[in-house]
Amino acid sequence: MDRLTADEQLTLKTGAFGAVFLVSNAVPGVLGMVRESIAASGALADVSGVVKEALTTGPLPQLPRDSELEIEAVVLPALGRAVEILRAKSPGDVEAYRSVVLAAAGRVAQAHRGVEPAEAAAIDKIRTALAEAA
Repeated sequence: MDRLTADEQLTLKTGAFGAVFLVSNAVPGVLGMVRESIAASGALADVSGVVKEALTTGPLPQLPRDSELEIEAVVLPALGRAVEILRAKSPGDVEAYRSVVLAAAGRVAQAHRGVEPAEAAAIDKIRTALAEAA
């Protein structure tokens, strides 16, 4: 396994945190966002190894906040690129990354009044972005 560069770690973090933000942003509401961020952090705490190091060290990603399309334009490619990076440098962690991203997105959606259609659509886009890199 090769160590990830700071840029590669930021790509993994952008994809993972961005996925959570994408789902959280699908249904607006400040109270929901607080519950959602707590739920997401629980999923991220379950990961280990290279993925945990990437998600818990270094700067936070800068994500656009203006529109869902702008967020998707940054986050979805980052998810695919993250899978490619892991496949090249730490193949054993690809599934862990996919799992933690989907678990965090799922927990965010469940955190406030169950999964709404907009949240389910966001999770489908995340799942597709993670799978297309295969």
